[in-house]
Amino acid sequence: MTLAPEKIDVKVQLRLPEGWFTVCDLALLIPGRGVAALLPDGEQAALFLDRAGKLYAVDNRDPFGGAAVLSRGLTGSHQGRPFVASPLLKQRFDLESGQCLDDETVRITAYEVRAA
Repeated sequence: MTLAPEKIDVKVQLRLPEGWFTVCDLALLIPGRGVAALLPDGEQAALFLDRAGKLYAVDNRDPFGGAAVLSRGLTGSHQGRPFVASPLLKQRFDLESGQCLDDETVRITAYEVRAA
């Protein structure tokens, strides 16, 4: 059996105000697990790859507890919306919009992300 060659050197990039920023190699992401990335302004993003191969990136800081821990949260879906649940107080954040699913007054930054 012959396997198709994998793409090598595929990078994960986030759209920031100044343009696309390369964060890491796509091969470093494990489906269902998060990774924290340091951004040029000193903030952090939490990156996720789902089992279908879709990328997500949101602010890594939990707005309720103030700690940069969302990359360590559990991922799942609720009514078709992918989310990460904070490991602190378990609030869920939509991975596409950043909206808190448990408190509609709270939202975190959701980044446009791509593999290039």
